Amino acid sequence: MDEHDLAVKLKQVLLRNRYLLVLDDLWDTKAWNLLERLLPDDANGSRIVITSRLQNVSLQFKPDSKVHHLRHLTNEESWNLLQKKLFGQEGCPPRLSGIASQIAKSCGGLPLTIVLVAGILVNSAEDSWEEVAKSLTSSIVLDDEHCMKTLELSYSYLPDDLKSCLLYFGAFQEDENVHIRRLLWLWISEGFIRKIEGKSLEDVADNYLTDLVDRSLVMASKQRTSGGAKACRLHDLVHEFCVKKAKEENFLHILRSLNDGFVLTGQSNPLRVCDQNARNLMIWELMLEFPNVRSLLLFREDDLGFWLPKLLRVLDLGELVFGAYFPMEVFLLAHLRYLALFLYFIDSIPAAIANLSRLQTFLLRGNVIDCLLPKTIWSIKTLRHLWTTDSNIGFIFPIENLEVSPGLDHLDTLSLAIDSSSQNLQKILAKLPSIHRLRCKMRKSREESTRIGDGILVFDYLSQLESLALRSFRGYGFKFPLNLKKLTLYRNDQPWSEISTIGNLPSLEVLKLLERSFSGEEWEMKEGEFPNLRVLKLSMLWDFRSWIASPDNFPRLEKLVVHSCLKLEEVPSCLGDVRSIYRC
Repeated sequence: MDEHDLAVKLKQVLLRNRYLLVLDDLWDTKAWNLLERLLPDDANGSRIVITSRLQNVSLQFKPDSKVHHLRHLTNEESWNLLQKKLFGQEGCPPRLSGIASQIAKSCGGLPLTIVLVAGILVNSAEDSWEEVAKSLTSSIVLDDEHCMKTLELSYSYLPDDLKSCLLYFGAFQEDENVHIRRLLWLWISEGFIRKIEGKSLEDVADNYLTDLVDRSLVMASKQRTSGGAKACRLHDLVHEFCVKKAKEENFLHILRSLNDGFVLTGQSNPLRVCDQNARNLMIWELMLEFPNVRSLLLFREDDLGFWLPKLLRVLDLGELVFGAYFPMEVFLLAHLRYLALFLYFIDSIPAAIANLSRLQTFLLRGNVIDCLLPKTIWSIKTLRHLWTTDSNIGFIFPIENLEVSPGLDHLDTLSLAIDSSSQNLQKILAKLPSIHRLRCKMRKSREESTRIGDGILVFDYLSQLESLALRSFRGYGFKFPLNLKKLTLYRNDQPWSEISTIGNLPSLEVLKLLERSFSGEEWEMKEGEFPNLRVLKLSMLWDFRSWIASPDNFPRLEKLVVHSCLKLEEVPSCLGDVRSIYRC
């Protein structure tokens, strides 16, 4: 919608309804002035709440507006908050109460400061708390300034590896929810993550993120169905700190507008440049002469052809929008490790992708059709992630001379589309010994008359596979690996009699049975099935009517979602202890 249509729609929605509108973190009244005329006042108790860090914003509203000034916390409230963040319900041990109370008082009654300091203390030895207390005794001039000093302290206490990971958030927009998987892949491609024996780079990167969350520098903003964070974000002051510190240390420079005065000169060039305006072409022409810039982040431009051939081949990362044509020039960037492209209606990737011999992540956004990979894809030994953001779309692997093609030994994550031959799928999977996460769809479904058992898809030899999604494999049976933790099925039309194959998986924690994954009216569970399942989602199982379970089924189930199972008569009463049940 354009702004006019959106305004009309908003007014229609609110008219004659009682509403609560919250405008958070307003910096000036411009947004309010645009919005105010759209808000009907039907004298029915509607309310508008506006928050701002700026006092003068509140002075520009109507005289009858009620202003609530947030006060600082008292010393006692500060002490209680610090104890809660550090020790939970247990309270502070007597040996630490003196110094901890002094630290709480030094935070000036600012909740964010208290939370940040708790993040420092929880990761510091007790004998270093005195040092933290001394660092907090600087005078308080402004709230934001005091928080910034506390952030500087939090930053200085970080291990060097985590410092780079935190500053990297400066490349994203303020208040942006950053998808965690994308963030971790970027960290790995940048070389921030150290290899630890017995752990994958993804697991180590996830531990880094957990550490930043534990230190209260990063907030989880979206949760996965299975628990854990799906997206994260920064408090706006933390983001502001990251941008300033990244520029100060020549770690990252952000181009905000066409008039940005940034000039790349000498040896102090930043290693990373992030363009948030998407049309700084004059600046990009200047950049072409400076080899220190390694990473191009979040750059979006519709017509890159005139300058991309000249872009230095030391570039390591790129996140680019090209639209309806494939940019052959990108294959000149021989050092590229991370490539995210936003393309439409692209049905194949050129063979020249093999020029990117260091490529680790290839992320395809926006495409609406399956995309054929070239035979040369097998030669990129560094590949870890081949992924599409649309779950309906996958990459098609070439199958010519597959037997003699080398394998992709490090491939961890794959969006795959195959034709109706199960043999091709098995041949491809045999080349991917390290796969952890696989999303696979059948491009051309078998005939409806195909009987179950005509083909068995074997995944049980994939010893590292933990997450599997299967779409449109109608007529097939499955053998799953015992280590599988998450399974999503969609449009497979299996009879309920086959679900015991899944119920006996000892490590399965998350199961999503989506549209027509199973067909039939009755699901009668067998004894002891799903011993470790925590999350179960049932959606659009159109003929599902009767569900029979016993108390020993789902002993660890925490969350059940039942969506659009319109004929289902009732949820088994033995599931009454589940923490969260959603039925819609």
